[in-house]
Amino acid sequence: MIKLGLFLHKGSAMLKKTFNIVLLIIAAIILVIYMTGYNYLFTALRLTYLRGKNSSSIDDGKYFPANLILKGNPKPWPLASDYNKKSLPAKLEKHLQETETVSFVAIQHGQIIQERYWDNYSRNTASNSFSMAKTITVLLLGKAIDDGRISSADAHFSDFYPEFSCKKHAQNLTLRDLASMQAGLDWKEDYKNPFLPNAKAYYGSALADVVFSTNFKENPGQHFEYQSGATQLLGFAIGKSLGEPLSSYASAKLWKPLGMEHNAKWTTDDLSVEKSFCCIESNARDWAKIGLLLINDGKFDGVPLISPSFVNQMTTPAEHSGGAYGMGLWINNDTRVKHYYLRGLYGQYVIVVPQYDLIIVRMGNRDNPAKDEKNRPREVEFYINEILKIADTNQSAS
Repeated sequence: MIKLGLFLHKGSAMLKKTFNIVLLIIAAIILVIYMTGYNYLFTALRLTYLRGKNSSSIDDGKYFPANLILKGNPKPWPLASDYNKKSLPAKLEKHLQETETVSFVAIQHGQIIQERYWDNYSRNTASNSFSMAKTITVLLLGKAIDDGRISSADAHFSDFYPEFSCKKHAQNLTLRDLASMQAGLDWKEDYKNPFLPNAKAYYGSALADVVFSTNFKENPGQHFEYQSGATQLLGFAIGKSLGEPLSSYASAKLWKPLGMEHNAKWTTDDLSVEKSFCCIESNARDWAKIGLLLINDGKFDGVPLISPSFVNQMTTPAEHSGGAYGMGLWINNDTRVKHYYLRGLYGQYVIVVPQYDLIIVRMGNRDNPAKDEKNRPREVEFYINEILKIADTNQSAS
């Protein structure tokens, strides 16, 4: 019995020692994470794996701070006479269900012709738009130019942040370079690697720490490379010119005059700075109003909101984009039916088809991974072709 007691005592001491060593290792790891600036990983862990997710999601906005984009007097969409009377094509219905779509709306000639919701979503349900927010940021650039707050899209970023010009190549960076994804930043666009800047910008506490520490790998304006850091820098420049949050300017210049039906939320960092590269929570019907603004060359109900020349710049392929991107918009003029669109992670889309006066909004949890050689999702053309099977195929007079 005495030997057994000694054995148990020694075993207990060894277990306690092992436990203390493990605690020290964990404490050391946590200290290293904080010292190296990766403390945002704890937020990422809490909002993903601990919620049963393996990445960001369309319903995670409620876990982040946000600024409201306030609506004004709502102007609901009119319904077409054959609203929802036609069934969606079988192939389209199958695709939408397989990709866990939550909202799908098609609007033609200013009226809703099809509207479908899944997974307890409705016309009033907001979800994360991810990079569709980039288009809003570029629209705010256009409005700031219209309002005389910014001289032109060719203004230099260093005009707003002179301290940034000390970086190599930075003095040549223009707002147009940022809006057209030709910034030349040393920024790898990767949403899956938690150690790269996209994750730090998404989950981190201070956006300025992420983007202002970014260097350049080449002179701006030479090559197209899609980079969220570019739009975040653009948001900083616009905000500096306005002297007010992007959300309040978006409310005054877009949400209120467009008659949005609901307030939206724009996710911020811990300092209330909007993630201009990402994350406006809104619903399909209100997103469609952005498509309507673009298809009408910056007008709504005949009232100019954004100059037609700026909308034309947005919808014209940038010089080095290979025809795939304008300013804040993806473009595909290589297909039978030309179109352009807002695009967010997991297949958030506002698709604009001027030829048929058609707008399609799709929100959901997954997209089809098939891309063309210019990294454009093939499913966008699929959505257009399928809706045209049940829409008016007479070409728009415009």
